[in-house]
Amino acid sequence: MAENVTRTDSRGAGGGPGPDGAEDPERTGRTAGPGLFARIREDEYGYLDETGHVYLDHTGAALPARRQLRAQAERLTRGVFGNPHTESPASATSTALVERARARVLDFVGADPDEYTVVFTANATAACRLVGESYPFRRGRAELLLTLDNHNSVNGLREFARARRAPTTYVPPGDLELRVCDATLDRALRGRRGGRGLFAYPAQSNFSGVHHPLEWIPRARELGWHVLLDAAAFTASNPLRLDRWPADFTVVSWYKVFGYPTGVGCLIARTEALALLRRPWFSGGTIQVASAQGRWHRFARGAAAFEDGTVDFHAIPEVCTGLDWVDSIGVEAVHDHVSRLTTRLLSGLERLCHSDGRPLIRLYGPRTAHRRGGTVAFNVLDARGALVDERIIARDTTAAGISVRTGCFCNPGAGEAAFGIGRGTLRAAGWAARRVAAPDTLEEYLTRLGVTSGGAVRASAGIPTTPEDVDTLLRFLGDTYRDRKPSSDGLAPRSSC
Repeated sequence: MAENVTRTDSRGAGGGPGPDGAEDPERTGRTAGPGLFARIREDEYGYLDETGHVYLDHTGAALPARRQLRAQAERLTRGVFGNPHTESPASATSTALVERARARVLDFVGADPDEYTVVFTANATAACRLVGESYPFRRGRAELLLTLDNHNSVNGLREFARARRAPTTYVPPGDLELRVCDATLDRALRGRRGGRGLFAYPAQSNFSGVHHPLEWIPRARELGWHVLLDAAAFTASNPLRLDRWPADFTVVSWYKVFGYPTGVGCLIARTEALALLRRPWFSGGTIQVASAQGRWHRFARGAAAFEDGTVDFHAIPEVCTGLDWVDSIGVEAVHDHVSRLTTRLLSGLERLCHSDGRPLIRLYGPRTAHRRGGTVAFNVLDARGALVDERIIARDTTAAGISVRTGCFCNPGAGEAAFGIGRGTLRAAGWAARRVAAPDTLEEYLTRLGVTSGGAVRASAGIPTTPEDVDTLLRFLGDTYRDRKPSSDGLAPRSSC
């Protein structure tokens, strides 16, 4: 199926090299040209077809283009790179590449280097922890406000708040699409007694694909809140401009954007907000000077104070390679591509049914591509209308060479809302778990909640995804589960969510 993509991103429009590095006449105007993504799939992600793999887990991890891997191999075999924490030629080379990557990140998200600082971390989780452990939570002065829809890496911030006796408030979704009502959020932002604090939410839900409004950022900041934006799922197929949406702290994992390298994320912080953080410990690389016998230390300035030990100076330069690759396509072109595939997937899932007309699929979140990303969560329903155990779907898709995600996706709040599990039930199950001498199994916990599934199925598109990939999944679901009640015999017990 030919693609005709209109490119509106200023950095990706107006011509430039094609996927092979040469000038591509079909990409020299504002139209990407028919067949662009088909050619990209063939040239850069041909290993999918060569291995017969249908990959639909781009929210879990994007896939690397072959050019990214070639670029790193070429760089590493043509240079000498040393630990950045000294002045040797090898160290100076690494330092220059790391600083170039910082500048490239700021350019990609539209952040003014005079206002923002890039701190390299292992992933988005590590970036969240940096903020949580250092933010000045205090009861009545600096509290924590979260949407119920949040990854556990953000939910975990509440333990830092609790340790400082600062309460955490959750804002629940207000409709069947799992969106938060603006009025409900506004009451939460305005209704705190005492001081404000830290408001944290995802730009895109890693459970339902919902796009939570970026307009919340200036609204919350005007009311005195600092804002932590989880952009890990969002940046894979959406442009983010911090000059327009000035979050105080933005967290990203780069492998979710372009697949490689793994183990490199970022905390992109407003410099004035970063200055408010007080780290509870120091380590190699974070201090300007320290004394062992005198038992004192002074932190380094800027990003260095938050980068524990030696940064991954071999991997960080490849962030530039990945961003160059995404920009060569155009972020808006990627967005449009993913949106079309998501529409195809959503409409196909809604059409699946059993012979008697009963639906085969229960969808969670928005039913259209409007104000949502390429993350689609659903459960399969058997011929009697009961949920098919997500472990069965994992077993069967694996055997078919299809990669999708199953489980709760480290987002318990969105799952609780999707499955309609009330606060009272959850609290009772938690108290029951505390009373038993031995740890509960996950199966016992699910029984207490009254649910028959440990989660859902999640499919998500990305740069190399084709319409044929989507259609393969849809055919598989219909052929495998229509008019059937699959057996759960032989499934391994759930060890965790």
